[in-house]
Amino acid sequence: MSKHIAAGVAAVAIVAAGIGGWQFLAHAPTAAAARQLAAAAGVPVTLGTVTAKDVPVYVDGIGSVQAYNMVTVKSRVDGQIVAVDFKEGEEVKQGQLLFQIDPSPYRAALEQAQAAKAKDAAQLESAQLDLARYAKLVVRGYQTQQSYDQQKALVAQLTAALTGDQAQIDAAQLNVDYADIRAPIDGRLGARLVDIGNLVRAGDNTALVTITQLHPIFVSFTLPQQYVDQIRQNQTQAPLVVDAISGDGQHELAQGELTLIDNTINQSTGTIFLKATFANRRERLWPGEFVNARVVLSVRHDVPTVPAETVQQGPDGYFAYIVNPGDTVERRTIAVAAIQDGLAIVTKGLKPGEQVVVSGQYRLTNGAHIIPQAAHRPGSTT
Repeated sequence: MSKHIAAGVAAVAIVAAGIGGWQFLAHAPTAAAARQLAAAAGVPVTLGTVTAKDVPVYVDGIGSVQAYNMVTVKSRVDGQIVAVDFKEGEEVKQGQLLFQIDPSPYRAALEQAQAAKAKDAAQLESAQLDLARYAKLVVRGYQTQQSYDQQKALVAQLTAALTGDQAQIDAAQLNVDYADIRAPIDGRLGARLVDIGNLVRAGDNTALVTITQLHPIFVSFTLPQQYVDQIRQNQTQAPLVVDAISGDGQHELAQGELTLIDNTINQSTGTIFLKATFANRRERLWPGEFVNARVVLSVRHDVPTVPAETVQQGPDGYFAYIVNPGDTVERRTIAVAAIQDGLAIVTKGLKPGEQVVVSGQYRLTNGAHIIPQAAHRPGSTT
């Protein structure tokens, strides 16, 4: 008997729960209705204004910074380093003294060559006087023609010896000059590779220090081949501007000009090799650094722009919410040429000066009421 009573009570409870649930569902608002209620009450959104701007059309490539000139300084004579006249990493000018090789043996060779020339010069002077005397004696018959010819040959021999002596002096002077190792270009020094007191030889090809020219400087990069024709056509009108952007894409490091379009396309990669030159006066670019090279192909003038968050994408393409009088919104289809640097470039559907919804669109419907909110600025607290 008790079992039958318990079963009855359970059945009654189930029926009551079903009736209550049906009543709750019947009175509960749907999600669409909830959105409509919220829209009627006003949806908090952040607004922005359509702004006309000059927007560059560009293409990005990954590049590396290369020194305009880089020289490895080496010794051209053998000897011991007796002086180092620079600090590592400093800027140097062309002709500035860097190292000094012991010049003693080369100065001695120079003095020896100079002495040999002086000796031959004295002999030549004497031979020339004898030749002049022989010329007078031959005419009078007191000297043979053979003796005269021999003296003339001796003068020519000593003249040639003087030429050889001068060549020896020049070679010895070069060695003396080469003992002072000077900067061949303007640039920045690297680490010193050989210390004072070491013996260096010209034949060993030992590097002493490197000098890198930083002003100007190159950025080498590649772009897909489909941009070649556009780049070449625009380059014929004026040198294209190239911006060097930091590796994280957040900072513009320098601005330069496109100076090389390679004469072939790499068939294995389908890319074209390019090179841009930068003045690099602030030395923001450093040899070996990887950067983003942005080639500005052209400029769109006075085009409507909005923050990129404004643009939404639906089944029929891009759209945005326009603010109408009375704080209501209108959903409008737009055409977007590009989205770059946080801006959407709109070619159809928006006019400069119109207000648009930048954020909060997910709760909006066409004709909804809005509650404009202040835009959050970086660094502010909420």
